[in-house]
Amino acid sequence: MLGSLRSVALTAARRAAATPTAASAASAGRYGALRSMSSDTATFDLTGSFEMYNIDSAPENSIEMSKEELMGHFEMMYTMRRMEITCDNEYKAKNIRGFCHLYDGQEAVATGINAAFEPEDDWITSYRCHCIALLRGGTIKEIVGELFGLSCGMSQAKGGSMHFYNKAGHFWGGAGIVGAQVPLGTGLAFANKYAVKPGEPMNVAIGCYGDGAANQGQIWESANMASLWKLPMIFCIENNQYGMGTSIDRHSSHSDYYKMGNHIPGIRIDGMNVLAVKKGMEFVREFASTGNGP
Repeated sequence: MLGSLRSVALTAARRAAATPTAASAASAGRYGALRSMSSDTATFDLTGSFEMYNIDSAPENSIEMSKEELMGHFEMMYTMRRMEITCDNEYKAKNIRGFCHLYDGQEAVATGINAAFEPEDDWITSYRCHCIALLRGGTIKEIVGELFGLSCGMSQAKGGSMHFYNKAGHFWGGAGIVGAQVPLGTGLAFANKYAVKPGEPMNVAIGCYGDGAANQGQIWESANMASLWKLPMIFCIENNQYGMGTSIDRHSSHSDYYKMGNHIPGIRIDGMNVLAVKKGMEFVREFASTGNGP
């Protein structure tokens, strides 16, 4: 399935985790008037968070969450933000050398995907990979150590900002070439289908890339193979509106990216809302893992 997630600097977890006395009336209306955080669980309204293409079904427009889940998502996203801002400061101070591609502002996307996935699902992404490495079993020490060129780094100082890996966490990078991770992700999806017993659900693979890579030829060659062979592959476009410094309206003739797959179904998810990403990706994962193709 082809997914497009619009992501900007704010996330929804802070609002979602707030107590009724701390939450504003506006956020209560947007993120679920049904919640009562005096109880252990709350229901949140996700109306307007999804747009579908070439598929009759859709995710439900509500999600039930526990306090523990909400605070876990908030803590993870806050940790990501502080880690990335620290790395930004150290890069500007020239203590981190080479490349430093940051993920701040997109934390809800990765956190929501991870919440929807199984640990055995495969994940490959672009060179903007620090926070995904953290989600898939890495530590802040390993991530920052890699950026500083220390042997305690996740890749033992051999990769730097763009090349984090964790085989045990089914995280495969970190690819330095724009769009190059998507064919590799399609290969992971092929392996998952090849390894599963007939009739059993498959683990999925996801290839994340930005809007700036969305028109790469290798992506559409991979999409063709994934569709032809009905691979459990998710093509995830993290649309932050700019490919480096170039806006989507200047670099793409078709910016409704979730509709670019021709006959491949697509979904647009609100990338500012971690709960919408979680719910939407649960739907996508179920679709891809049960033999429906990408």
